[in-house]
Amino acid sequence: MKKLDNKTAIITGGSGSIGKITAKLFLEAGASVMLVDLSEGTLKKAVEELNSEHVKYCVADVTKAADVEHYIHETVKLFGKIDVFFNNAGIEGVVKPIIEYPEEVFDKVISVNVKGIWLGNKYVLPQMKDGGSIIMTSSVAGILGFAGLSAYVTSKHAVVGIMRSTAIEAAPRKIRVNTVHPSPVNNRMMRSIEEGASSGHGEEVKKQFEASIPLGRYAEPIEIAKLVLFLASDDSQFITGTTQVIDGGMCAQ
Repeated sequence: MKKLDNKTAIITGGSGSIGKITAKLFLEAGASVMLVDLSEGTLKKAVEELNSEHVKYCVADVTKAADVEHYIHETVKLFGKIDVFFNNAGIEGVVKPIIEYPEEVFDKVISVNVKGIWLGNKYVLPQMKDGGSIIMTSSVAGILGFAGLSAYVTSKHAVVGIMRSTAIEAAPRKIRVNTVHPSPVNNRMMRSIEEGASSGHGEEVKKQFEASIPLGRYAEPIEIAKLVLFLASDDSQFITGTTQVIDGGMCAQ
């Protein structure tokens, strides 16, 4: 029997690097998967790449309650239930000192990374099967501080607060709720942060980040996906309310 046989999962940020590779692992583990993201074009491409009759997509803005209710309704309509929720959608904002940080960008980051996470939990819980699992994407920025990333750091700390409250509220139904905290990941978001930190010198910034990680490199999306699969499966049935750090030792210093 596969780890997620007969399970249904929702993945927000589903067409991004971590969302898509997690969907691949979920499908291989026997799950049916609903991908959620803003762009229909990137979602269609992701579904084509995954090449499975057990994956569907739904276009939604995670900051809008009606859209959140819609992707949950569509999942239940297509697959009959929800067992796993990978509440993963997030944006990085810009890299600027707090005194120069644009207020409108701060508001957008908080809306996607905090309100979007909160709305997801709010509307998925009533539809989730008892014994399910919610995995929320935070970051090492949800544990540490980083200059120039005040909005992102604030949002990823807030995700931990939402997780802990949800874990306590969901425990009577044996629904597990945890956060994952990756170090820098080798993907588009980090290319954006590197370039934002020093325009035209992204590779140098990358080397500086790598030097701050004891294992000496960025995480790969597949490594984050494997942790999410563990938390989604019954292998983690007594793990809830935790901050699962996957950072090559970055937070140990």
